Amino acid sequence: MNSGVIFVVLFLWQALCWLQVLPQHVVPSPLQVLRGILELVTVGLPPGYSLWGHLLASLQRVVVGFVLAVLLGLPLGILMGWSKSLRSALRPIIEVLRPIPPLAWIPIAIIWFGIGLRSAAFIIFLGTFFPILLNTISGVVLLNPVFVEVSLTLGLSQWGVMMKVLVPGALPSIFTGMRVGLGIGWMTLVAAEFSGVKTGYGLGYMIMVARDIQRLDLILAGMVIIGLVGYGMDAVLSCIRARLLRWL
Repeated sequence: MNSGVIFVVLFLWQALCWLQVLPQHVVPSPLQVLRGILELVTVGLPPGYSLWGHLLASLQRVVVGFVLAVLLGLPLGILMGWSKSLRSALRPIIEVLRPIPPLAWIPIAIIWFGIGLRSAAFIIFLGTFFPILLNTISGVVLLNPVFVEVSLTLGLSQWGVMMKVLVPGALPSIFTGMRVGLGIGWMTLVAAEFSGVKTGYGLGYMIMVARDIQRLDLILAGMVIIGLVGYGMDAVLSCIRARLLRWL
C-alpha cells in the first residue's frame, strides 16, 4: 500500500512536469532528481567529493553526538525518575535550556570547538539529549510503584532495583526518546553543516554547494538522500527495539 502511494505521487509529479504545470526551473521532475542522484554517486559534488564521503562524514557526526546523548541522558533520566528531590532540583535548569533551538548554539559551538567534528557532535548532542532524558524520566516515573516495592521487599538493593526493574520497565519510553532524539539530531546536523565544514564533506554542505551553482535537481537529490538515510536509521532503531522488547 505504501509503495503504491509513493508510485502514484511520483507519477503525478512527473506528469505535471511533462505538462509543464510545474516548470522544471522551479520544480525538477523525478527523472531529473534520479539523474542528480546518479551524478552525485558517479561525479560527486564538488567534483571529486563523492556522495559516500559526504554520507560517512554526516553519519560520523550524528553517531558521536547521539552516543554522547545516550551515555548522559539515560543514567541522568533514570536517577531523576527515581529521585523526586533530584528531579525537582534539576527541572528548572532543564526547562530553561530545552526550548533553546540547537541551531542557536552554533556560534557558541564554533567559538568553543571550532569548525569540525567536535562542534557538530555538540550540536547533535543538544538536539538528541532532551528527548532521551525526558522520555527516560517519564518511563521511570510512570512505572507501577508496586514493582519497586515488591523488589525491595524481596531484598533487592536500590542498584538492583534500578537495573532489574526501572531500566527494563522504562525501555519502551527510552526507545521512543531515542527515536525522536535521533530524528531531531539528524535534522539539526544537516542544518548545522550549512554553516560550513572543515573537511569539505557533509550532506548539508553538499546541498549548499548545489545551491551555490543553482542546481535544483542536485538540491532535491540531496534532500531525498537525507530522507532515506533518516528513514533507515529509524528503521534500525525500530528493529533493535523489537528484538529487545519482544514481551510487548
